[in-house]
Amino acid sequence: MFQIIASQGRIADRKDRTIDGALQTARALERVLDTKATLIGTPSPARDDDWTDALPQAAQTLNGLQNALAACVALGDTPVMVANTCSASLASLPVAAAQFPGAVLLWVDAHGDFNTPDSTGSGYLGGMVLAAACGLWDSGHGAGLNPEQVILVGARDIDPDERALLRKAGVRILPPEEATPETVRDAVGDAPFWIHVDWDVMEPGHIPADYSVPHGFLPKTLREIFEALPPGRLVGLELAEFHAPLAEEDSNAMLDQILKIVAPLLEPERVG
Repeated sequence: MFQIIASQGRIADRKDRTIDGALQTARALERVLDTKATLIGTPSPARDDDWTDALPQAAQTLNGLQNALAACVALGDTPVMVANTCSASLASLPVAAAQFPGAVLLWVDAHGDFNTPDSTGSGYLGGMVLAAACGLWDSGHGAGLNPEQVILVGARDIDPDERALLRKAGVRILPPEEATPETVRDAVGDAPFWIHVDWDVMEPGHIPADYSVPHGFLPKTLREIFEALPPGRLVGLELAEFHAPLAEEDSNAMLDQILKIVAPLLEPERVG
């Protein structure tokens, strides 16, 4: 059984509309999965701040997400976390690492998110999430993720220092031109898998995200990757960074696109 857990508190948001995007995505998933979402946190305005300010401000929301995710997994359910920013994965990835130590993490994102406080040029918390979960720095929300079980799918905008950290840690990178259904399926093998999707992994113009990068996936391609994954091994799903359009009809069209892309992952036989 799927449980929807949606972040509604600011977690380093530098632009508005992603908190609303998370809520809209959760409501759309409610209709598909016929279950009620658990909402965590209280919305607050975006700010262009440094991670040193954003992290403590997000603590209550991150703790709430982590508790909800741990409870979901303890029940034997499969979490679908809908997040405003990738920074929410500071809460989820330590849960995944503790509960599914043999699982592969498919980090489907245009970026590596593998910077540390020493390597970051932007100071953006969202660009440091994966490194924290792998224990390269202490976020205060746990770690435990084995970087050799992490696969970056669709990554193409990676800082030089960040790339060096990824290489040293043993993280595998499949840029869009190498991330075919076959290569992703083979990389997962027979392991269970946890999937994180940041919508900036898409080719700009398909699903709005705050940090879009050219030369990304087309919707059909990403859906085909998800269709190729072995059934019965999905242990967690995260959807992040949907920047909801202001016009309702535009937003609904984008939500339909999101649901079509992830539909193969939401089939009952996909649940681990």
